[in-house]
Amino acid sequence: MTKADIVTNVADQLGIDKADVQATIEKFMKEVKTSLENGENVYLRGFGSFVIKTRAPKTGRNISKNVAVQIPAHNIPSFKPAKIFVQSVKSKVPVA
Repeated sequence: MTKADIVTNVADQLGIDKADVQATIEKFMKEVKTSLENGENVYLRGFGSFVIKTRAPKTGRNISKNVAVQIPAHNIPSFKPAKIFVQSVKSKVPVA
């Protein structure tokens, strides 16, 4: 499912103009991104949390030059689904 699919589904279900739904979704994503960039986690009860995870420094390898490369510690955005969300997916999505 793409962002366009989400916009279409929400607009159809709520009877709202697609442009308004598009603007709302864009603003939501921008707010989540801005919050994470400012070091603030975003918690959405019943859905999940957008959090910042810190990766420890490690030694990597450039296999084309056969050289060890030091990768510094860094932060990455991550999504952790809520327990109720995980249970819902487990119960409704068949195992492939």
